[in-house]
Amino acid sequence: MPLDGLTLGFIARELNAVLAGARIERVNQPEKDMLLLLLRNGGKNYKLILSASPSFARAHLTEGQFVNPISAPMFCMLMRKHLTGGRLNAVRQLNGDRVLLLDIDAQDELGVMHPYQLYLEAMGRHSNLTLVRDGRIIDAIRHVTDDMSRVRQALPGLDFIPPPAQDKLPPEECAPERLLARLTGYEGRFDKALSLHVSGLSAIAARELSLRVTGSEQGQADPAHLPEICEKLSAFLAKLPDMAQPMLLRGEDGLPADVFPYLYLSYPTERQQAMPSLSAALDAFYDGRDRRDRMQQRSAGLRKTLKTHMERSEKKLALQEEELLNASRSEEYRVMGELLNAHLYEVPRGAETVTLENYYDGQPMRIPLDVRLSPAQNAQRFFKRYQKARAAARLAAEQKEKTLREIAVLEEALCDLDSCETEEDIADIRRVLREEGLMKPAAADRKKQQKSQRQSAPMRFLSPDGMTISVGKNALQNERLTMTARGDDVWLHAKDMPGSHVIIHTEGKTVSDETLLCALRLAAWHSKGKGQAVPVDTTLRRYVKKPAGTPAGFVTFTHQSNYVISASESDIAKIRTLK
Repeated sequence: MPLDGLTLGFIARELNAVLAGARIERVNQPEKDMLLLLLRNGGKNYKLILSASPSFARAHLTEGQFVNPISAPMFCMLMRKHLTGGRLNAVRQLNGDRVLLLDIDAQDELGVMHPYQLYLEAMGRHSNLTLVRDGRIIDAIRHVTDDMSRVRQALPGLDFIPPPAQDKLPPEECAPERLLARLTGYEGRFDKALSLHVSGLSAIAARELSLRVTGSEQGQADPAHLPEICEKLSAFLAKLPDMAQPMLLRGEDGLPADVFPYLYLSYPTERQQAMPSLSAALDAFYDGRDRRDRMQQRSAGLRKTLKTHMERSEKKLALQEEELLNASRSEEYRVMGELLNAHLYEVPRGAETVTLENYYDGQPMRIPLDVRLSPAQNAQRFFKRYQKARAAARLAAEQKEKTLREIAVLEEALCDLDSCETEEDIADIRRVLREEGLMKPAAADRKKQQKSQRQSAPMRFLSPDGMTISVGKNALQNERLTMTARGDDVWLHAKDMPGSHVIIHTEGKTVSDETLLCALRLAAWHSKGKGQAVPVDTTLRRYVKKPAGTPAGFVTFTHQSNYVISASESDIAKIRTLK
């Protein structure tokens, strides 16, 4: 669900109650369209997300961990300059719409206090985050030029123009007589009428309101009962601020499917989980989706490159297998040459073919001849073809082995992209590809490598009985994870397919069936067979070896047991993640 105005009104009231008077300790920008404010109020620390993402624009408190870029973006530096040490006075919604305003007082370089306004516009692809002082834009997280919009530009130094007001009634201004004036004469579904005349309502919220006041999600407003309906609607909207009861809607698979600011009667109550705050509900709903979406965008170019390489390697493999098939006739050439040598005086000169008895199997063999050559020269021609075919077979076999290795590395990299969570994870994949000669380092990559010394970390989970389970996200992580594990730790990997190395850190304890099941599901889910029944090998780490000269993450192992396991996203969501 995109964040609608109704939900934003609830989050504004919640944030204002918690953060009014908070001091801004630090400003970070973990993503190009996201600001993270670290605040302190009442002896507690808070992290406030302000995201202007086209797909996941939102504002809420978060418990999530974010990796900041090595060098802070210019927008972040400017926000730090103006806002660090400032006081957040109030958080409020504008006109019932998807616009959040943060009123902030902060000092400039000379110690003079100034009022600032930080506007978050959660409006899909038009979402933006803008800092304003004295009515002028200091900067916006997304610059909008006159080529992009002739109505509203968002550039430093320009006057700030608020988003154009819609011809709708804010929920707090929905008096019965105003609603009646708007809805009189409207023909059609009542939920559609609400969307047209009351600001901030998504289609889902409009259907819920319709159900509350008419008894039907898509009901009709009977003109005879319209005044009564408007009275009920006005009374309901008036008490909205007191109805805060955050709910996390879970789908049939048990995963977060939506967020409601209060209990929605239009959905089964058993699928709505009460949450301690709307921020907690939004955090649970958006966090995983946002991260996956951003990783997909960042890895799109690399994924396309990998698929192109894979197509080329598969075509190359087909040609090499054809060469090997042709080279398999090399023994036939040798036998033809030997038979001609043994029967030189029986072969008439100028013959196009000759049939001789093959003394290897006693069967007649028909041998094609070059009429321009003598029988002896034809024999030598077959011996040369035999030597050439043997050499071609050796070369094709070597090339085929190299191509199969390339394909294995590419398949592993494509599988690893689905597990990436940070830039460092993607950098690890690029590094493996460069080491295998499948990708040349771009200038930007070399620059990043020189600046960044951060090492990516595997995923960590906690089993029901308290054991830590680590899951590698790429080949380099798999190798580091496996090679640094203890000998009595349990190692798992999907059988005969690309996937993550999984380690159960036993610390000398016996692994329970519950812990083993968790690890098996993680190994199955983080593999190419994701979502299917996957065979998984398990053994002790001491039986896992890395042959010299093999690609990163490649190992051999013995003493294994094999299980067939299937895992769903809801199964994985139930396993506790360690930060």
